[in-house]
Amino acid sequence: MKLNTLCYIESGNNILMLNRNKKKNDENQGKWIGVGGKLEPHESPDDCMIREVKEETGLKLIDYQLRGIITFVLPKWEDEICFLYSATQYEGTLKECNEGELQWIKKEDVFNLPLWQGDTYFLDDLFYLNQFINIKLVYNEQDELVKVCKYT
Repeated sequence: MKLNTLCYIESGNNILMLNRNKKKNDENQGKWIGVGGKLEPHESPDDCMIREVKEETGLKLIDYQLRGIITFVLPKWEDEICFLYSATQYEGTLKECNEGELQWIKKEDVFNLPLWQGDTYFLDDLFYLNQFINIKLVYNEQDELVKVCKYT
């Protein structure tokens, strides 16, 4: 099982989203997601998230919070546990990302983007509720969502 981080950075009513359109053999190809990536040896989830945000965006996070844990079950890919973060303060200038196009999107417009189907089950809570998110999203071979388990 793979361990990842995923961070959604807020600026006012906008969320920084990444259109994954540059890497070959990308499990997220064509989808819009937050920024983040795979934990490296000896990294904590916080270490990984801070490093990945800096690498992918050029931004240094000042204020961030662990908001949840997502378990992704994907038959075509390795299952993963993802540490979900939100961030509200940062410094630096946004740079070009080698994994895709970064864009600030209004919160309400995020749901109109090509997302993973399961993302809608946690993004609304992430954007509008202040509670810890614990969810399992199960996909089939065609990348269709077949089961959602929300835990309290």
